[in-house]
Amino acid sequence: MDLLWFLSALSVFTLQERAGTGAMTLKSVLLRQLRPGGGASACSPAQHSRRRRSWVWNQFFVLEEFTGNDPLYVGKLHSDVDKGDGQVRYVLTGEGAASIFSIDESTGDIHATRRLDREQQAYYTLRAQARNRDTNRLVEPESQFIIKVQDVNDNEPKFLDGPYTARVAERSPVGTSVVTVVATDADDPTYGNSARLMYSILQGQPYFSVEPKTGVVRTALPDLDREVRDSHLLVVQAKDMIGQIGGLSGSTSVTVILTDVNDNPPHFPRRSYQFSVRESELVSTVVAKIRAVDPDEGPNAELDYRILDGDGLGIFSITTDSHTQEGLITLHKNLDFETKSSYMLRVEASNLYVDARFLSSGPFSDVATVRLLVQNVDEPPVFHSSVSWMMVSEAAAVGTEVGSVLARDPDATNSPIRYSIDRQSNLERYFHIDSGTGVITTAQPLDRETVAVHNITVVATERLDPSLTGKAVVLISVTDVNDNPPSLAIDYDTFVCENSEPGQIVQTLSAVDRDEPEEGQHFLFSLSEAGQNLSFTLRDNKDNTASILTRPGGFLQRDQLLHLLPVVISDSSRPPLSSTNTLSITVCTCDAAGEPRSCRQGAPLLLLVSLQSAVTAAVLTCILTLLGVVVVTAAIRRRRRDPLTVVAERCVQENIVCYDDEGGGEEDTEAFDMLALRHLNTTGQSHQTQARTLTSTSEPTSEGNWLFLPFIRERLQQADLDSAAPPFDSLQTYAFEGSGSSAASLSSLNSLDSFNSQECQQNYDLLKEWGPRFRKLADLYGHRQTSLLKHVFLSLHDCCHHFHSESKNFMNI
Repeated sequence: MDLLWFLSALSVFTLQERAGTGAMTLKSVLLRQLRPGGGASACSPAQHSRRRRSWVWNQFFVLEEFTGNDPLYVGKLHSDVDKGDGQVRYVLTGEGAASIFSIDESTGDIHATRRLDREQQAYYTLRAQARNRDTNRLVEPESQFIIKVQDVNDNEPKFLDGPYTARVAERSPVGTSVVTVVATDADDPTYGNSARLMYSILQGQPYFSVEPKTGVVRTALPDLDREVRDSHLLVVQAKDMIGQIGGLSGSTSVTVILTDVNDNPPHFPRRSYQFSVRESELVSTVVAKIRAVDPDEGPNAELDYRILDGDGLGIFSITTDSHTQEGLITLHKNLDFETKSSYMLRVEASNLYVDARFLSSGPFSDVATVRLLVQNVDEPPVFHSSVSWMMVSEAAAVGTEVGSVLARDPDATNSPIRYSIDRQSNLERYFHIDSGTGVITTAQPLDRETVAVHNITVVATERLDPSLTGKAVVLISVTDVNDNPPSLAIDYDTFVCENSEPGQIVQTLSAVDRDEPEEGQHFLFSLSEAGQNLSFTLRDNKDNTASILTRPGGFLQRDQLLHLLPVVISDSSRPPLSSTNTLSITVCTCDAAGEPRSCRQGAPLLLLVSLQSAVTAAVLTCILTLLGVVVVTAAIRRRRRDPLTVVAERCVQENIVCYDDEGGGEEDTEAFDMLALRHLNTTGQSHQTQARTLTSTSEPTSEGNWLFLPFIRERLQQADLDSAAPPFDSLQTYAFEGSGSSAASLSSLNSLDSFNSQECQQNYDLLKEWGPRFRKLADLYGHRQTSLLKHVFLSLHDCCHHFHSESKNFMNI
């Protein structure tokens, strides 16, 4: 069985350029199917009619920036299927189809309807179709092709990083790189010379140059001097088309700043300077300033000044001001016109930092001469010593000479001097100075223990010009003499236990002495012969301390509670001084560890010490309490005696009632007689008596009131009989507050009149049954009247009881 191999038919299309138009046409070539053996097969006509076509496209090219009025012809699409009878319709799709590119459906001609810009889009991808006009079916497979926009030189070079700023050191060698400038061209660098650039300098020659191809700016002269010109402005151009005529160009500016190097030595504007200095100037004062000039800047202009020689080398010094680079000449010692009136100095100024490349041009320093003239001034007196030390004994008599001071007038006039002591340094006036000789003497007795060193200020004044004064400090040390006896160091609180063993140390004593002998303190302790004690003995420890020891025999509180031991303390001076100090020793009951439990029968140790203070405090408390009771009682009695009179001017004006007591209603005050409201209800009778009083006092006192009396009585009777009647306002208007009520008057004003009567003991418990509001009144008035005196007398009772107890205890002691 023969196997037939079929090779697919390929439609190969070749594009041919039309003359003069650049349009492309398509031709198809049929490749017949072959057998594997390579021969042509004997095919039937039907087999020859079956064939497959595919389109192979190259690129179309179109120039950018076309400015014609008609659409720009791009190319032509054609298929062998198209017989020219109009049955084939060409369709164009893809980027820019219909918007930028159009196609003739019948002929396949492609035109560009808009101006193209390669820099915006370099190529367009489109798809071509050939369809049957009647059936709209593809007669060829869809093919893809590219329309590439061909570049023209329509963009000038641009410096995207410009303008430039660069720095280069002055006096740099020729060819030193300064900066590199870079320009870009948006045209196609692969097509023609549209993007091939060439650099050149338009401004900045002959100082700088630029490499044509790389754009590197370099120095062109060797002696660029910053001190002459510190910056240069360059203009660099970039031109495409390799700089040929017709090329486009762009430019940028380059600012070149020359940085400083130390190529200039300092120099003084003058060779010599002269200054005047007052002889009264203080040490460390700046007396002159000089400055050397250095054209450099920054660290290259920093200077250092020094004095080379001269007769003022030790009198003056020079330093550099770091801010102004000036040389500051400072006074190092005091001047004296009478001794020397002028000085000469040679001052050198040099750079701190030197560049070795420029040392060949000369030294980087300069020298100038400075002359200083001393001006004479009228100076104040000067002491031989500004601080003097003197000594005097504290036993020195008044008028004893301590020492002397001496001052002189440094001027040629040699004015006489008057001495005095500054009052502020000699407030107690311990010393006196002779105004003519300067001899200092004592003016009062001295005490070293009070003031050990006296610091006085002596003033020297010129007699010819009192405004000129000089001062000196005199320190007078007071030497010690033995004028203070020793004494116990502290107030000892000593106790001894009843069960103490013989020879037990009760207390160790130490002493103090306000004197300070040169050989140190040495104290001797002993017991006074007049006060020898059989219970204690004293042992001198030979180290400025002494021990108190117990003797055999024991101690009992009931026999003797307190022992007084006279201790004699003497110093070792010549003659010695001594003092007798009494040591109090209390006998106490102690526990097994020797700690005191009670230092008297039935009382603690602390109570024994503070008994007197406690008794005093109790007496003062009782006295203050009694005074308070007296003042309160007097105030209450005075208030009770003062009559509650009605002030004449306190009368009824319009509808306002003014009265001094708690009283009647607050309603219509013109319909009733208000006279009754201005009198106190002072009756202390029973409830029935008060009711009768209400009836009797309610009688009208004027002719107009009798019309209202029956009405009031009728309504009052209805209210008394009806316990559930609401509290109408008209039923609450009475001539007397509280009258007719079984609870009597609730006013607190009546309590003053019955302060000493039985009413102060009145029981208000009945009010508690009337509700919460009356219960509050019962609590208030039932306790308030007696609470004050009750608390006063209770406090007085406690105070007196405490005072009686303390007094009894004190008497027992």
